[in-house]
Amino acid sequence: MNDYYEILGIARNATKEDIKKAFRKLAHKYHPDKSKGDDKKFKEISEAYQVLSDEKRRAEYDAYGRVFGGGGGGGPTPGWDFGNSGFSASGWGNADFSAQGGPASGWDINDIFENFFSGQSQRGARTKRGRDISIDIELSFEEAIFGAERRVLLTKSSLCEKCKGSGAEPGSATQKCSACQGAGKIHETRKSFFGVFTTYKECGKCSGKGSIPEKKCSSCKGDGVLMKNEEVIVKIPSGIQNGEMIKIIGMGEALASGIAGDLYVKIHVAKHSVFRREGENLIMDLDIKMSEAALGCEREIKTLDGVIKIKIPAGVDPGEILRIRGKGVPFYQKSTRGDLIIKLFVRTPKKISKKAKELIEQLKNEGL
Repeated sequence: MNDYYEILGIARNATKEDIKKAFRKLAHKYHPDKSKGDDKKFKEISEAYQVLSDEKRRAEYDAYGRVFGGGGGGGPTPGWDFGNSGFSASGWGNADFSAQGGPASGWDINDIFENFFSGQSQRGARTKRGRDISIDIELSFEEAIFGAERRVLLTKSSLCEKCKGSGAEPGSATQKCSACQGAGKIHETRKSFFGVFTTYKECGKCSGKGSIPEKKCSSCKGDGVLMKNEEVIVKIPSGIQNGEMIKIIGMGEALASGIAGDLYVKIHVAKHSVFRREGENLIMDLDIKMSEAALGCEREIKTLDGVIKIKIPAGVDPGEILRIRGKGVPFYQKSTRGDLIIKLFVRTPKKISKKAKELIEQLKNEGL
């Protein structure tokens, strides 16, 4: 993943205003409906702006190099809304224009920008896209370490199996849409502070197809999509962390004459009673007796891989650690693993017998 600061061409200590200005400039340059636009580049700068303009997301990105709560590293991005992005018409001239109104009261700033960028939309309509879906999955600590597979039942709009999304009864013919005369668009002339625009909008009668079925599909009533239950298999990679997102392309809401949205799965990892995670290492605390610290011993401990024996050397101090190689968290897309780190705590007994007291006194006399 490219660095969001590099994508916008700003310093890591950039202010909100710096971020907004950089985005406005690049969005104008790379918008895909411009003659020299770049769809891939525009998506990159939009994603970078969504993360860096949000204080919480930016803090997560600065700390971890990714975003856990959506966007960037994988939050839902159903499409860019200029009305909510801080991208106002004031960036183009002296007029003060916002999504709530402007020189032509009641007009939609998003429509105006769309037509301004599109150059009268002569290059055709953009591919429509269904909505993204976001769900949460809870994992045990062990499942997060070693990976897991979950089957999730979703109720969502899916393509009609009978008409394959066309909306027409199988075998029936189609006819030219009477509203747009087969163009799929309806145009009208508007005036704004940019000048006079001939705007093109998708025909509402045929949904931009240019034709309508003579007989609507009896299953979906001509919509091309149906609400239904669909089982989705979510494969969770080993080593995933709490708050991370998994993106499954094309498993969101379906859309007739378009592409399906994506499914975003947010992971919640339960805490473990013994182990805690630090990067690719697992940490645990182990209480030992004073005699074991002085003389050394062997102990059996239960790891996530099963029971193992460890040797505690003589003369260890409280707080010392033992490192067991390869018993930690699997590295992402690698065959190696982190380590298990055992922190030793020497516990002083609160109550001791008379005999034990005498023995400790002897040790004291020996200078121990």
